[in-house]
Amino acid sequence: MPQFESQFFSTLIFWEVVSFAILFFVLYKFAFPGILSILEEREKKIKDSLDQAERHRSEAERRLKEYEAKLSMAAKEAEGILAAAKERAQRLFDENEQRLSAEAERIKGEATREIEHERRKAVQDIRNQTTELALMVAEKVVQRSLTEADQRKFADDALEALSKSYQR
Repeated sequence: MPQFESQFFSTLIFWEVVSFAILFFVLYKFAFPGILSILEEREKKIKDSLDQAERHRSEAERRLKEYEAKLSMAAKEAEGILAAAKERAQRLFDENEQRLSAEAERIKGEATREIEHERRKAVQDIRNQTTELALMVAEKVVQRSLTEADQRKFADDALEALSKSYQR
């Protein structure tokens, strides 16, 4: 095997070191700057993306806090509106109840007055009919026609007797 001979082996190592040095120089001059710039650019993009993600996260947290604050305010406002609506409903209920009570009292008073008026009218009608009946009875008993004064006297007597019996 010729590659393991010491003379051949040393020249082989020499040329491998020279070719590696040339390759390294070419890579160092042409490839590494491009690769390094791409890596630096990629590192910068990743860093910018992380910074941007952090900014978005902090912005999202800020907006979440604002949203929660607005939600809390809306809940308090809704509670206030609900309490005001309940209070207004209770006030309207009380007002309606008072109005209906007053209306019922007014109707009751009118009914009482009307009943009293009708009672007085009925009593007056009974008196008138009783007076006429008493006059007819008196005429029949006396068998003569009574004068106006006699009729009045008999009517007054009959009314007085009726009033006394009615008051008992």
